[in-house]
Formats: sequence, C-alpha cells, structure tokens
Amino acid sequence: MRVFRLSKKKYAKTLSGKGASKSGNRWNSKGTEMIYTAESRALAMAEVAVHVTLATLPSDYTMIEIEIPDTLKIKEISIKDLPDNWNHHPPNRSTQKIGDEFIDSDECLLKVPSAVVQGDFNILINPYHKEFGKIKIISVVAFPFDKRIFE
Repeated sequence: MRVFRLSKKKYAKTLSGKGASKSGNRWNSKGTEMIYTAESRALAMAEVAVHVTLATLPSDYTMIEIEIPDTLKIKEISIKDLPDNWNHHPPNRSTQKIGDEFIDSDECLLKVPSAVVQGDFNILINPYHKEFGKIKIISVVAFPFDKRIFE
C-alpha cells in the first residue's frame, strides 16, 4: 500500500512522530508520537491546507510517498464507533485517547476517517511498533501549493 504525507523539506528524509507530539492533534495527545499519512496526495494536501493561510504558507513543502508492506495489519476505526463531535475543531480528548491507546497497543497501523474530507481516510503509523522498520519512504518531491486554493 502506498500512502502520502506533506512535510517541510527539512523533515522529509525520515519518518518520525516527533512533530505530532509537540502539540497534539486529532488522534494523539501532546507528548504522544505518531505519524499521520493519507491515502492520497489530495487528502494529504487538504489535511495541511486547513491549517495554513496564503500568508503563512511555507514554500518548502514536499510530498512524501511511503510504501507500507501488505503484510502489516491495519486496524480500522469506523465513524459509527466515534462520538458525534469527533471531527470538531479543536480536536477533543476522545479521539486523542483512541490514538494514544493505539500507540500503546501492539498495532502498527490505524485507519481513521478524515475530519477534513468526508469519506476519505488517514493511516496513522506507530513509530514504536516492532515492524515499523519495514515501512519505507519511496520518494520525496517538491510540492508547491496552487495558491488558488487560498483565494
């Protein structure tokens, strides 16, 4: 399976959950390392675009393509298993708890619904899982945003 991640150029060479742990996000609380990826380039872009404006848009984004072996199991969270407000902003503690428990489990991958694009999914990666080393970066290419997105 191939998944995608947008990242600033200086962070694109390695997969790390350190950035997510700095402030906490929808699926992890502050201090919990987790790697967020998307099933498509478009979703990866949308997940970043909701957090920036044209004025704050960095010029050094890269699209990272990641190969996940089909032998790795994926646990899936369904929308029906989530509280009604799971996709509100800012993220609530209930979804962060799900992600934190995933990191503490014996799971490597967690498929979760996107709060940004209904019907699409993100794949969360546990950087502490024993099989994490099998996940590889395939390519890193410059990704200039089309500024019309912000008009």
